[in-house]
Amino acid sequence: MLSGRRLDLLNPSPLDIEIEDIAHGLARVARWNGQTTGDHALSVAQHSLLVERIASELRADLPTRWRLAALIHDAPEYVVGDLITPFKAAIGLDYHALEDRLLQATHIRFGLPPELPKTIAALIKRADKIAAFLEATQLAGFTDSEARRFFTAPRGLNARALKELSALKPLSPPEAQREFMSRFQNLTENSSE
Repeated sequence: MLSGRRLDLLNPSPLDIEIEDIAHGLARVARWNGQTTGDHALSVAQHSLLVERIASELRADLPTRWRLAALIHDAPEYVVGDLITPFKAAIGLDYHALEDRLLQATHIRFGLPPELPKTIAALIKRADKIAAFLEATQLAGFTDSEARRFFTAPRGLNARALKELSALKPLSPPEAQREFMSRFQNLTENSSE
């Protein structure tokens, strides 16, 4: 990693995980295999910010620690990349086990339980699918009906939030990295909430 850390992918240690490495990597990993409109690819870092925002909109009383969990939900992708869901399924469970070990180590590194409570995991998954719907329809060329077949339509969001969240514009990697780091720092400074 750029931090100088050496991360064992098969047995990741929380001590070898640095948020700067995560932010740097995720800002340079393209969602949708880069097949999005705009001057830049939509990065996993920007997607992570969107998922955290949606989770917070869906549950306004969401404690800060679970907002942090939403922000880092795709953290393993800083080292393994973002594979599209059908390809992950084709690879099989070993890939999911690798991602899960990396995510559990990341959770421990940042003071979260290795396994999230089921209600929190379900909320983050719902926010992730809503983010995918918005990205698909705003940036990846899907029609609403196509996106509804694969992702969760953005139900449960008020009109103001939906309008703001639907104005997606991919950021440059340095911008996405800065935004991700800023949000992480804000959440960790307020982690007692």
